[in-house]
Amino acid sequence: MRFLLRPLFCAMAMAGGASFACAAPVADAATIEAVSACQPARPCAAKLPVRVVVVTMFEIGKDTGDKPGEFQMWKERRNLSVTLPFPQGWHDLAYDPETGVLAIVTGMGSIKSATATLALGLDDRLDLSKAYWLVAGIAGIDPEDASVGSAAWAHYLIDGDIAHEIDAREIPADWKSGYFALHSKGPSDPTPLPPENGEMFELNPALQEWAFALTRDMKLPDDPAIAAARKAFTGYPNAQRPPFVLKGDNLAAMTFWHGARMTQWANDWTRFWTRGKGEFVTSAMEETGTFQSIEYLTRVGRAARDRVMVLRSASNYSMPPPGQEPAAYLLSENKGYAGMTAALEALYRVGGKVVDEITGHWDKYGKAPPQ
Repeated sequence: MRFLLRPLFCAMAMAGGASFACAAPVADAATIEAVSACQPARPCAAKLPVRVVVVTMFEIGKDTGDKPGEFQMWKERRNLSVTLPFPQGWHDLAYDPETGVLAIVTGMGSIKSATATLALGLDDRLDLSKAYWLVAGIAGIDPEDASVGSAAWAHYLIDGDIAHEIDAREIPADWKSGYFALHSKGPSDPTPLPPENGEMFELNPALQEWAFALTRDMKLPDDPAIAAARKAFTGYPNAQRPPFVLKGDNLAAMTFWHGARMTQWANDWTRFWTRGKGEFVTSAMEETGTFQSIEYLTRVGRAARDRVMVLRSASNYSMPPPGQEPAAYLLSENKGYAGMTAALEALYRVGGKVVDEITGHWDKYGKAPPQ
């Protein structure tokens, strides 16, 4: 019955402008049936070919029909009709046999994202050897660079957890922070260090540039609530712009930090680990864990590190507007991010355009990443 409905699905896809409409299915009914008969984390002779893995980090409530998290729009708007039990991870997998798109919800934080990604790559039911990976999640954003609702493609991924720390009340008078890199001589030590412990990863810059060029002129969702909120950021012209697509690097840390001083630390930390080449734009929790696992999987032919993209859209600012205290501002945001709806929509629209381009022209992109 699933494939008898395919002509209707193709017609709907064509009406929505999807470039993959009516292409031959990536996985046929026999393959799906054979894979469905396999047990998770056990040998499986059949494999589902995966062209794009959409990596989301959380969902709110049910997968469909209620308040959305990062996964729900992909589930509701895409043909993710095949559910694969995934007890070795946070959440079951969802797969579209028409396009070869697989979606995962890793759970929040770098520990969950790393373990779920590694478990996914080692799952014998899936062929991920040529898959592109799109990490698509919400984030905090530096008001110096962009506004809530904006979406940023990353080049560098920086880890904010691996460090030395001394309580700020006990640091020397000439230190700007009590947080500094392992093996360094303090927060003012300018000596570049090699990122030997996963402190920084560099994504394929050509792939980032390609994804940005494809989406840079897209009009992103806006609404009166986030328009009103951004007016308060006087002196920050990028924070007052309507949402837009940009390039900007991601800092992942398990602590949900906030404030002008912490934002300055994030900028300094990014410059330090990228040797001045990177620009902190978005804050999240998972990227370095996810990418570390993909690095390991690449070594055994289960993934391809040069096919990874990271897209983060802003649900909140990383610091309050001038004149407001960070504690009060953070606590008010915790009641419900002002930009959540716009950020999720931006993620889906911007990320979806890239997914459609890849899956719709697999004869080209399957062979090698775009240059």
